[in-house]
Amino acid sequence: MGNRKDDMKKIKRALISVYDKKDLRNLLKTLKKYNVEILSSGGTHKEIQKLGYKSIEVSNYTKYPEILDGRVKTLNPKIHAGILMKRMKRSHKKESLKHDFKEIDLVVVNFYPFEKTLEKSTNHEKIIENIDIGGPAMVRAAAKNYKDVTIVTNISQYDNLIDHLNKFSCSTTLSLREKLSSEAFATTGSYDATISNYFNTILKNNFPKKKLFTFNLLENLRYGENPHQESSIYINKNLKLKQLNGKKLSYNNYNDIFAALNISKSLPKNQGTVIIKHANPCGVAVNSNKIESFKLALKSDPISAYGGIVSCNFKINKKLANELDKIFFEVIIADAFDKDSLKILKKKKNLRIIDSSELKNKEILSYNSNFNTLLLQTADNLKFSSKNFKVVSKLKPNSKLLKNLIFAFNICRFVKSNAIVLTKDKSTVGIGSGQPSRLDSCKIAISKLKKFNSKIEGDILAASDAFFPFVDGIETLVQSGVTAVIQPSGSIRDKEIIKYANDAGIVLVFSKTRHFRH
Repeated sequence: MGNRKDDMKKIKRALISVYDKKDLRNLLKTLKKYNVEILSSGGTHKEIQKLGYKSIEVSNYTKYPEILDGRVKTLNPKIHAGILMKRMKRSHKKESLKHDFKEIDLVVVNFYPFEKTLEKSTNHEKIIENIDIGGPAMVRAAAKNYKDVTIVTNISQYDNLIDHLNKFSCSTTLSLREKLSSEAFATTGSYDATISNYFNTILKNNFPKKKLFTFNLLENLRYGENPHQESSIYINKNLKLKQLNGKKLSYNNYNDIFAALNISKSLPKNQGTVIIKHANPCGVAVNSNKIESFKLALKSDPISAYGGIVSCNFKINKKLANELDKIFFEVIIADAFDKDSLKILKKKKNLRIIDSSELKNKEILSYNSNFNTLLLQTADNLKFSSKNFKVVSKLKPNSKLLKNLIFAFNICRFVKSNAIVLTKDKSTVGIGSGQPSRLDSCKIAISKLKKFNSKIEGDILAASDAFFPFVDGIETLVQSGVTAVIQPSGSIRDKEIIKYANDAGIVLVFSKTRHFRH
């Protein structure tokens, strides 16, 4: 289908006011080719002259100087009337002629770098000065009047606009203007959201009356959890994960990757291995010997590990790569890979290899969305220490045993509720997850223990993500060989649980916090 003649709008006058002045040359060349008059604000005007092109400085055009240290440049009726006037409305034309308001057909604007300023500075005054006022005002005006005006808000749009102008003799189509208008409102909305969130951060207001979010499209995914579902991934800031090999990541890959990284980044640096299947850990271990760390994690449940994701919070070397190569994994994540390890792992063309060395686990809020609602909460990222726990049994743990219990409890909070985690020397040996009954989770964890780790000798520790509502759960664990249990307090039967632990001669530790993960 062609473009209707009355949908086409000729560009005779353009206003360019940009903070980021890169890549202007080709645009200016095209506008000069079609004799487009250019208006520009101070810094942009100087850049245009430097590039060898002509423009009229806004202050000369409006007959008002830039004032208040540049805070007021383009906030002028001559500018905004030129953008907002309806070309086909007689009263608008009459007023414009009376006041000598000339039509502005193209607006090219990008904003002060507020987000980049936040990354580089904590100086509040400097941050405030990088809130753009005139730019967003012009963008919103042009976007509102898209039937007559073309609005460009990003350098990445220049080439498409140039192609369009050359194709249609310096005119734009309604479809292009609508598309650019939509993108412009997204730009101003995102900009305002970033500013709003900055103020909420300094005010420590996680839950304001209106919560704004801004995310940028990272990529469209093949599909969602299932092939009939559409899916994309958006990022709030730069996602510092580097894919070094393999197929494009899927929705489920990302879901598992994030689950793996949440755990591995919580473990002692350069020692932790996590194996994930369907967003649940099936094996976790901490060991200074990196190959042993992986082998212990794998031993926890080698069947579930097949086709899963492994994440190491250390650099992978050749020896470990050879071990990883023996198992079918969808994704391998590590804090860097040496050259020899990459040679080995890249032989599997489809294997996704992810470098997470630059990723920091600084999640502040977590989200869940359904039925046009948003459940929002602060992240469960407490750093555990002995102060978070209370020994309630007569039998007291030594320092090593308590640290091992805390390890088990840390892993437990990353397992889908109801969750039971069995461990031995900082490695999981049985995990029961996602059951409506806590007793069933106990039985699943025990069955994993018996199936894969039945020959383990010594103390088996158990962690529960919430309190045992009845004695039957802890009793089942003790009968399977568990000698120490860590769990949140808060049940009306806590005293019964303590009595059972004392009668059974086991260590019982209560946490001051509960850690459901639904």
